[in-house]
Amino acid sequence: MRDVEVVVIGAGQAGLSSAYHLRRTGYEPDRDFVVLDHSPRPGGAWQFRWPTLTYGRVHGMHALPGMELTGADETRPSAEVIGTYFDSYERTFGLRVRRPVDVRAVRERGGGRLLVETSAGSWATRALINATGTWDRPFWPRYPGQETFRGRQLHTAQYREPQDFAGLRVIVVGGGTSAVQHLMEIAEVAAETTWVTRRPPAFREGPFDEDRGRAAVALVDERVRSGLPPQSVVSVTGLPMTEAMRQARERGVLDRLPMFERITPEGAVWADGRTVAADAILWATGFRAAVGHLAPLRLREPGGGIRVEGTRAVRDPRVHLVGYGPSASTIGANRFGRAAVREIQALLEYDERTAVPDVPPLPGSLSVPA
Repeated sequence: MRDVEVVVIGAGQAGLSSAYHLRRTGYEPDRDFVVLDHSPRPGGAWQFRWPTLTYGRVHGMHALPGMELTGADETRPSAEVIGTYFDSYERTFGLRVRRPVDVRAVRERGGGRLLVETSAGSWATRALINATGTWDRPFWPRYPGQETFRGRQLHTAQYREPQDFAGLRVIVVGGGTSAVQHLMEIAEVAAETTWVTRRPPAFREGPFDEDRGRAAVALVDERVRSGLPPQSVVSVTGLPMTEAMRQARERGVLDRLPMFERITPEGAVWADGRTVAADAILWATGFRAAVGHLAPLRLREPGGGIRVEGTRAVRDPRVHLVGYGPSASTIGANRFGRAAVREIQALLEYDERTAVPDVPPLPGSLSVPA
């Protein structure tokens, strides 16, 4: 058992940003805080991205605080570029990330502390920053007949390269950026592609300026404040229309069909009787927040989400979720990581002043500055 002031779970953009601000505030790695990451190497979820997603095709990537990413080769895979950048960042600021460490559960320990149980032992902590993202929880929708399909089914998390689908008839399911990228790549080598989405895709023209960004964050923030699970970014921002997408639409690659009714051994069937034969179904259906290890704390609301104010879990002010809800973007992770550290510092100083750390404050009973 090791005692620290703060445990940070996850070393993606949100976790590294939080660790950076902890260090700037005066907390020392390993002595005052620890960063735990279950991935085999630096890079967060980026290290698992498919090789054809080059750095030049990544949109909306903001640098980590205190260190710009410059001179990157846009033709290199984003997994390599960003993995190298994160590795350099960890070493430059001496964040001493421990990996691979699997966090199994976070529970109440007593004495005002939380107990973080992991594959590398346990930590007792006064505060927790959860920055686990979503990559470990791919969402697989369920449709009648799905188990009878004779072809291959895979999720975005398992996608590697378009050549895996050469000469095949492929159904791509999903209305997000990943679905469109997969579809355009696969269409170059597949015998036939079919794009299926629940709702008509919303393409966004023009720059994603500050006003649009604020509006998108406000919509996501409204959901998590109500205790609902966060929506995907594309659901509130729309798909950014690029020249490659415009050309793909002209070729008919982005002609979309509504969701099928059921899956058959040979393909899919729609409510109107339409059928499409397929050799593979690619589920580009997004991810859900990886927060199962927090279940012992009972943070979820009846709506299924964790209600947060900023990054603070309303049901337990010791817990902050960075990279969840309105902070689930690279720029949001930077800003909210700083805000989370400020609130945690205020909370810990409050405990020291009042000298009653045995009982954590009740939800809503403590107001700390942002």
